[in-house]
Amino acid sequence: MASESDIRAILTRALDADEAGRKEEAIKLYGQAVEQILRLDDREKKDKLSKFAKQALDRAEELKGIKYTGHNPVPSASLTPTASNPVVRSSANLASPSRSGPTLAISGSKHAYTSEEKKVLEHTSHINAKVYVPFMDIDLLEKFHFPMPYTDKDGYLELAPKQKRDFVSWVRVSELSENPQLIVGDHADFYSIRQTVVSDCSFVASLAVASQFEKKFKRRILTSIIYPRNSKDEPIYNPSGKYSIRMHVNGIPRKVVIDDYLPLGRYNQLLCSYSSNKNEFWVSLLEKAYMKLMGGYDFPGSNSNIDLHALTGWIPERALVKSSEPDFNADAVFARLQEGLSMGRCLVTVATGELSDAEAERTGLVSTHAYAVLDMRVVDGVKLLQLKNPWSHLRWRGNYSELDAIHWTPELQRTLGYDPKLAATYDNGVFWIDYPSIINFFDVFYLNWDPSLFQYTYCIHQSWSAGVGPTKDAYNVGDNPQFSLTVPAGRGSVWILLTRHITSIEDFRENHEYITVLVYNSGGKRVYYPTDPPPYIDGVRINSPHYLCKIRLDPSSERRYTLVVSQYEKTATIYYSLRAYSRTKFELKQLGPRYQTVENLNGEWKGKTAGGCPNHPLTYRNNPLYRLHVGPADTSDLVIELRGPKVYQVGLELTVASLEDATVTAPFVAEKTGVYRSGFCVLDLANIPAGVYQVRPSTFLPEQESPFFLKVKSTTNVVIEKLN
Repeated sequence: MASESDIRAILTRALDADEAGRKEEAIKLYGQAVEQILRLDDREKKDKLSKFAKQALDRAEELKGIKYTGHNPVPSASLTPTASNPVVRSSANLASPSRSGPTLAISGSKHAYTSEEKKVLEHTSHINAKVYVPFMDIDLLEKFHFPMPYTDKDGYLELAPKQKRDFVSWVRVSELSENPQLIVGDHADFYSIRQTVVSDCSFVASLAVASQFEKKFKRRILTSIIYPRNSKDEPIYNPSGKYSIRMHVNGIPRKVVIDDYLPLGRYNQLLCSYSSNKNEFWVSLLEKAYMKLMGGYDFPGSNSNIDLHALTGWIPERALVKSSEPDFNADAVFARLQEGLSMGRCLVTVATGELSDAEAERTGLVSTHAYAVLDMRVVDGVKLLQLKNPWSHLRWRGNYSELDAIHWTPELQRTLGYDPKLAATYDNGVFWIDYPSIINFFDVFYLNWDPSLFQYTYCIHQSWSAGVGPTKDAYNVGDNPQFSLTVPAGRGSVWILLTRHITSIEDFRENHEYITVLVYNSGGKRVYYPTDPPPYIDGVRINSPHYLCKIRLDPSSERRYTLVVSQYEKTATIYYSLRAYSRTKFELKQLGPRYQTVENLNGEWKGKTAGGCPNHPLTYRNNPLYRLHVGPADTSDLVIELRGPKVYQVGLELTVASLEDATVTAPFVAEKTGVYRSGFCVLDLANIPAGVYQVRPSTFLPEQESPFFLKVKSTTNVVIEKLN
């Protein structure tokens, strides 16, 4: 009779065959796994594995064409097995839909990670000196019960200064309650959440909006990430004290393992966020997992975009609240948020800006603080929002607060189901506020959109070396990571999410990397000049890990765009993921190096050879001249880049000397870079016939002396001679 490890090995082989497209072999192995599970004598092991038997059987039936689940199977992607990083799959898995979230079909032919992607994902598994491996299907078989209570091998979390002030000891959940439960009742209650001394208001606000969503829409997007689980697929209290949390971090879902030790203060109070129900611990344990990932409770804070994406994988977006901006449309912003919130399409939080002590005292608001948005309504033309302070106390004191005796008419109270007199008797941090006050005192809405709004997705994981490309993108983006995006004719949009991987808490404390995505209408070809032509969408460079760009599609024709990852002042190698979402199929591919030959030349304009542009014919011909022998291929693609001082305007001219095949007509007599540009110019030519060419670099004015750098790239061989 097979052991549990034998059954696990069969399941792994079945998944391997499934993802490789060996359907018959996968069906056979799934069947073997089901048979071995059913033959187990050990009742506990049999119960533990029974749900996997059902899922394996379902998958086998689906492969046979007996059962259709409503989603096309998504090609899976795998990492090479290593000691710290065994195998990760994106689909064809044994995880139930409620656990793994919506399944989006992959748009394109990608079936596995490239070697570069494996290196990127493995490198960014190392976060705050700990390793967080990808969350895998096999993790659903993880052992959670032990003879002795489980203790995390990584030790206790680093405490924040405010915690250390009152800290007494670490205590287990079993020491805090005689009847501990993960969740009390049939749902996680957002009203019960309490933030204490940890600086994570955005995370606690994220817990509130996600748990409210679960209650309202009966979809587990938050509690689905907690393991172990019972036969009803609900997270359960583990007497052994071990929990595994699945969080979306650095491009993929990763596993965060914790024990159930929590910090206790001198007055027998928890020094972490907690539930007001003394027997409920989902709040404290989710916070502990996130704080472990972030390096400890001494957390500098983030924003709900980051936190909710980690918790749910939902798509992050920012909506600035600035009435002074010329393109700010307050009504449109409110309408979009209200519709998304009411239909369960997005989760929303809102954050205040800098408030003076006097403003904070007068308004009841906290400076630079995140609030959960629980509801948005329009009543008799008045736009209202219901917010929750993560502290679960301290509320708004202005219009439509419980202190407002003017605006709360009996009709409005009935419409919103709110009694200000009753609310005044107990401060739970929940309040109503009018939209104009939001605009006056708050800075930004943080939104996270349900990815199941889209049918297709595609993701690329890459690195951008610190030594590649200029420090600033003011003159040249030719060496930046670039991607071709092809979308069919039709209405709708493609959303592009750029996620910069973060591996150190110091990156949160003081981040200097500002990145974005630029979109060009350039036929999917490489772009060199950042503003000529100007980008179709000019992204805002931000130091947040996530940047979302939305491309509205032209309904009349197919479009090809070039996406450029751009930065302000890159100081270190950047690891990132670029993911696209769309309701229609699309193609996203990297514009990678395709040149057989790359030659770098150092030159100089000095004395007589500083001849200036063709406007000075007597001296122009004195500029340095190079001969290029291009071949032996019949045609090749050729790129020539010139770099000089930014204070000089520079240009290039390429002329045809002779062609290898005398019967071929030259595509041009001379090709020029056109308008002279500050410090950089490029010639990018396709299908150049084999032959001999001459290239002449020049400055705009004569007697402009300086060194210059010439780079020649070709898809075939190139031999270069300096003529003068």
